[in-house]
Amino acid sequence: MIVRLALALAGALALAGCAAQAEEVRAEAQAQAAPFTDQRPNILLIISDDVGTDVTTGMFPGLIEQLQATYGPDGFNHPQAGRIAGHPASTPHLDALARSGMTFSQTWAQPFCSPTRASILTGLNVRDHGVATYADALDQSHTSFVQELHQAGYATAVIGKWHMAGLPGQNGVDYPGMKPREAGFDYFAGNMHAAVPTYWDWELQVQDDTMAPDQWRTLPAPTRSLPGIAPTTNADVVKVALLRDWLAERAAEPDRPWFGWLAFNLSHATRNQDPSAMMIPEADLLDATTRAEVEACGGTYGSQDVGQCSGEATMRFMTNALDTLIGQVLASLPPNTYVIYVGDNGTPMYGWPHMDFIDNMYITRTGRGKGSAWQGGALVPLAIAGPGIPAGSTSPALSHVSDLFPTILNLAGLNAPERVAAGPEGGTIPLTGRSLYPILFGQADSVRDPLRDVVLTESVNLLTNGTRVAGIRNGHYKLVCVDRAEDCEMFDIVADPLEQYPIAVSPSCGTAMRQPEAETNYSILREALDRQSILGSAQ
Repeated sequence: MIVRLALALAGALALAGCAAQAEEVRAEAQAQAAPFTDQRPNILLIISDDVGTDVTTGMFPGLIEQLQATYGPDGFNHPQAGRIAGHPASTPHLDALARSGMTFSQTWAQPFCSPTRASILTGLNVRDHGVATYADALDQSHTSFVQELHQAGYATAVIGKWHMAGLPGQNGVDYPGMKPREAGFDYFAGNMHAAVPTYWDWELQVQDDTMAPDQWRTLPAPTRSLPGIAPTTNADVVKVALLRDWLAERAAEPDRPWFGWLAFNLSHATRNQDPSAMMIPEADLLDATTRAEVEACGGTYGSQDVGQCSGEATMRFMTNALDTLIGQVLASLPPNTYVIYVGDNGTPMYGWPHMDFIDNMYITRTGRGKGSAWQGGALVPLAIAGPGIPAGSTSPALSHVSDLFPTILNLAGLNAPERVAAGPEGGTIPLTGRSLYPILFGQADSVRDPLRDVVLTESVNLLTNGTRVAGIRNGHYKLVCVDRAEDCEMFDIVADPLEQYPIAVSPSCGTAMRQPEAETNYSILREALDRQSILGSAQ
């Protein structure tokens, strides 16, 4: 028997616009979490790197057509509407995962990878967890949801990219921040740092129960194979093989549930830029359609020799390889498993116009990818599948990567804490994330009030000399801000999802707003920005 949260809500819930009702659903999910039994489900979280919604539109059938209608001749008649169709990656396994469960079309991450990963782990926004850049270290004093799972008897492992402990040699210390075993994981095998130097020449870092939680050992990249994939040191092939090893060990303890965190390096560029920051995966990681494209543009398999292949094309190749490996993972899982797939930030744009990776869904591209608070930097794919989740279901509900903290605990039959550690300053603060459990199991359409509740995407961009960016939205409107809360553009994100037509928000922007609804929403968003954002005045 599969243990789920018993949300026996009387009558049909419709969260049309009442904050109190949204809080009632959230509280019910917390209060009625089932006590765990030996049949508790397994949970696997899969995180891809630099893969935004634009390259995974196969997970969202009809999205491109809807945007074309909105901006085409019968809609806004935008002169660049033809760019929307694009050429997304081939992702048959991700598409199948999406069809087997629920997809969320309005999920925000942070603009960079480390802030997103810290938000998932802690359930907090950037200002509260303190990881604003890809170089920041998460303090060990924060609460990790994995600690809760570990205490409840779950076996726990993280395989792949960690990127929350800071950098090597940071303030004279290698990786001074929270490391996997300090976060509650039993086992870690991957890389503490961000991108690998190359996908074939890298070092494996390991933590296990033979060492203190703040210690690790470093090993040469091993050579591994997978079914149908030849032996290689390819970082993500190795990491999927290591996950499969760990899953085989778990099969020896069938009565003990497990939680796995699999963080791919794909589809991130390499640190080695010679001859290209991008790479062409091995042929056995690619499907026939993708191989034909590689050969047409002269790329060399299993190398950084991309030939005449464009940045958009190599992004597709890497994402197709990611999809192949996710297929290997899904084939290895026992049936009593929830699978969560999410992107860590939007698709990057390195060196516009020569390496513009944003390949479809967006019209205005320059400066609107990874690292920005535009939809191209924040909107990521999210799919959740498993026992009891309706296959082929979709949700337009406002959601955020911080929601995964309480959602995962609820899927495990555990209550999520209402308050968590505030970090090095001491004390506790409210958990930011909202459990998506009521949406997954048909108890509610949303867990946020469409007017009063907001989500944030924000970071400090070290690639642009420390520019601070923030985006904040509710169910209808969005502010995009750079460096100052006073310097924001406002958009009707429902009517204008590609952010082409800003609404004037003050006389200094041209003309004052004439719509009372927009004025009300602007006031709500600005006040929330001041209270919750790194740009806010309420520090």
